Amino acid sequence: MGQAGAAAAAVRYLRSAGSAGSAGSAPAAQPVEALPRPELRCVADDERAPVDPGEFRRVLGNFATGVTVITAPAATGEPGPAGFACQSFSALSLDPPLVVFMVGRTSTTWPRIARAGVFCVNVLGAHQGELCRGFAVSGTDKFAGVPYDTSPVSGSPRLTGTAAWVDCTIHAVHTGGDHLIVVGRVDGLGVAGDGDAAPLLFHRGRFL
Repeated sequence: MGQAGAAAAAVRYLRSAGSAGSAGSAPAAQPVEALPRPELRCVADDERAPVDPGEFRRVLGNFATGVTVITAPAATGEPGPAGFACQSFSALSLDPPLVVFMVGRTSTTWPRIARAGVFCVNVLGAHQGELCRGFAVSGTDKFAGVPYDTSPVSGSPRLTGTAAWVDCTIHAVHTGGDHLIVVGRVDGLGVAGDGDAAPLLFHRGRFL
């Protein structure tokens, strides 16, 4: 089974698991604490990282990842929806159905998602490299000219043409160095068409 087929199979399994446990209504989304940016301080000689950051990035870049856009509806007081490009996304648990993504603690988009309390993972297709680049830029209206509808549970933007989508409520947030580990409980999900859409992959600093 290829990567696209494996991803589609995982989504189908999660969808069936989520449906089996959806007899009761999903709990209302609550805003979560948007943890502050990490405090900057001098690093002592005995605290130096054992691995050079550039080398860390170069070596880990050999691991190909899928690419997603995490979106959230406009929270109270926000001018519009929020979203950012994210390649650190994974399924976490089948029972209960959980997914996880990582976001930098210096992100200006994360506090907006935290205030919404919900998010949608848009799994990008192979043809959506430019869309990904648009959501990777700060300080712009990322949704300008981008077609989307709303996901059925959270109301988050569900981008048109993606390979799959996963609708979530924020379940937990943990710190992990200079990143946050965001766990989402799956409330709904689906694939495009018959689930055979090729995914967008990122490897060694470029899209495949």
